[in-house]
Amino acid sequence: MSSMTSLGIAVLTISDTRTPETDKSGNLLVEEIKSAGHQVIDHLIVKDDIYQIRAEVSNWIASSSVQVVITTGGTGFSSRDSTPEAVSVLFDKPIEGFGELFRQVSYEEIGTSTIQSRAVAGMANNTAVFCVPGSSNACRTAWHKVIKQQIDSTHKPCNFAANLTRSE
Repeated sequence: MSSMTSLGIAVLTISDTRTPETDKSGNLLVEEIKSAGHQVIDHLIVKDDIYQIRAEVSNWIASSSVQVVITTGGTGFSSRDSTPEAVSVLFDKPIEGFGELFRQVSYEEIGTSTIQSRAVAGMANNTAVFCVPGSSNACRTAWHKVIKQQIDSTHKPCNFAANLTRSE
């Protein structure tokens, strides 16, 4: 049995109101990442602004120490929600199945309200980028039911970990 590869992960909370003390979703993701044996490289909060979001995610995509980016917030339909628009243009390849699967597993928890999630993911410069809703329940669902397994190098039959490792 092979041992799991520890990945460098950055977390971006997108919110006009959250602070480090009130960032339940971002803090939940940080704890889950650490308990899964990965490293938290960075954890930031930015306003729901397309260019601030894009700038932070771009910096992490360009960094050799970050293999995974997880954003939380800005994936709904309010006038300020712009995460998919900010991040999708950075993808070399979209991971269409992520949004589809996230909405499927969310349906079991919140019913048809899941259609209001615009969760997206993609690969950019050998970095997996997952954009999930801002609620801590949505973050927990995305992490436990999709992301955790797909970035675990021991998950079979396949996972993204082999595509995420970079030589320095």
